[in-house]
Amino acid sequence: MKILVCISNVPDTTSKINFTDNDTKFDTAGVQFVINPNDEFGLTRAMWFKEKQSATVHIATVGEASVEPTMRKALAIGADEAIRVNAVPTDGFFVAQQLANIAKEGAYDLIIAGRESIDYNGGMVPGIMASLLDINFVNTCISLDVDGTSATALREIDGGKEKIATSLPLIIGGQKGLVEESDLRIPNMRGIMMARQKKLTVVEPIEALNATQDTKFTKPAAKGAVKLASSVDELVTLLHNEAKVI
Repeated sequence: MKILVCISNVPDTTSKINFTDNDTKFDTAGVQFVINPNDEFGLTRAMWFKEKQSATVHIATVGEASVEPTMRKALAIGADEAIRVNAVPTDGFFVAQQLANIAKEGAYDLIIAGRESIDYNGGMVPGIMASLLDINFVNTCISLDVDGTSATALREIDGGKEKIATSLPLIIGGQKGLVEESDLRIPNMRGIMMARQKKLTVVEPIEALNATQDTKFTKPAAKGAVKLASSVDELVTLLHNEAKVI
């Protein structure tokens, strides 16, 4: 089985977010970047397929050279090869077109992407890829087993879970549950040293449509001052008259 894991390079959740150029661009100064958590769950599941079913695992990322440390981490975790599309990931449709082209050329049986990245939260890339490739798609996937060309997936739905029987080739939008947080892997020294020798191919982007453009970023409004209630009656009054939640 040949697997492609789509990796997004995102700011660590502890990073302080700022904007430049009149709030039109994200300020990367001093920001630590990591593998998108939803993608990391998918990468860990791919490692399970590699160890249990002798799968080959490649990773792909759309980004400039600055994303390569994140890609090397994924290689240190255990991926066999990496492909970087040398382009700025301007919007989800553009990224999906680039990754779909990589997937098509590589003839992958299984494509694992996170259901969304934690920076822009667009949640569109895996679905658009499935449409462009015309292959089966399972979103919000929390469990996946493959037997030959048959696959069984479990996905979250409103109010419950849905079990799906499908077939390869397949693309999933994975999330927590695909593996547990305790199963996530930290690269060891041997993995880091081996990652330096693994193939990282840089390809130029195909001509693709940018469907959207960011015009301005705005931070959430600052929290207001805390008001303490001295009694239950006062609390009820504040919730009713000021907070207007009851």
